Amino acid sequence: MNDGPGRAPLLRARALHKTYGTTHAVQGVDFRLMPESYVTLLGPSGCGKTSILRMIGGFEDVSSGMLELEGQPLNKVPAARRPINTVFQSYALFPHLSVAENVAFGLAYRDLGREAQRARVEQALAVVRMQDFAARRPRQLSGGQQQRVALARAIVNEPRLLLLDEPLSALDRRMRKDMQIELKDLQRRLGVTFLHVTHDQEEAFALSDWIVVMNRGQVEQQGAPQDIYRRPRSAYVADFIGGSNVIPGRITARQGEEARIETALGPVVAAAEESLRAGDAAALCVRPEQFGQAAGSAFEAVVTHVVFAGSGWHVELRAGQQELAAQFTEPPETGAALRLGFDPARVWIARAGEAVA
Repeated sequence: MNDGPGRAPLLRARALHKTYGTTHAVQGVDFRLMPESYVTLLGPSGCGKTSILRMIGGFEDVSSGMLELEGQPLNKVPAARRPINTVFQSYALFPHLSVAENVAFGLAYRDLGREAQRARVEQALAVVRMQDFAARRPRQLSGGQQQRVALARAIVNEPRLLLLDEPLSALDRRMRKDMQIELKDLQRRLGVTFLHVTHDQEEAFALSDWIVVMNRGQVEQQGAPQDIYRRPRSAYVADFIGGSNVIPGRITARQGEEARIETALGPVVAAAEESLRAGDAAALCVRPEQFGQAAGSAFEAVVTHVVFAGSGWHVELRAGQQELAAQFTEPPETGAALRLGFDPARVWIARAGEAVA
């Protein structure tokens, strides 16, 4: 992340490892969280993102490597003494306590008088717009309201860092969209750094200032959302974060920021990941919306499936042995042969790699 002049990271992970028996869940991870930022750990199940979150929260020991909070070692600090709170996927609310009592539970180990505690609880509930529900029990609340109570219980301690472990996964699609807006707004109003774990790329893009893409316990790429979307470093990232068509090939020439790649669709000259050199295996990344019907210098593909997708039509095609996906405003006939093309200035050449399972 771009630190900016005179800015120091709030939290830094250096060569972070976590093993469970013979399983190496986290393998040499490095990243920084800047103050007042919204950062997402993004990746599929089993990629190590929740293990990282639990090590930061103090719920798991660090196998090797270092965590530092504001420049001070964090590894040996007990969870209860870290200025860090966690919002869990299950919300973990106590069913026999009221909303206000659930929030107050977060202050159980703070040396506060009754009036000071009450004021803190009222303030936290007001921040998440739940002050009118203070006397209710969790079972009397919707999923979104329970999520807000869990957030209030986490922020009542005024943490320096808030960890969110798949906090929206139990909500329906509409409620997730609404809560994304509320989470981003809450983070901005509080000025607290949020570290959010998710497998949902749309959620990550909607919320984040910075995204860390995980793959098999390692950082595959990290950066601002727009940079990761436009310039994925690998075929894995291109596929995972946006469903790109990943067309394998080999680099035959490199000049400046561009490279020439030979693919099943023919040769293409386009902007390329900086480490690629002539002879390297690579992947041409073309997003479905970048394909268009063309004449002249193009390639032929046969339509195999057509699905209505609301704002347009999702079309699957086959060009020789290469399967492709495109988005059209008008549906072609299944079985039709089309000539397709794309603007080389809009596509990207990434490192070769595995597809997302």
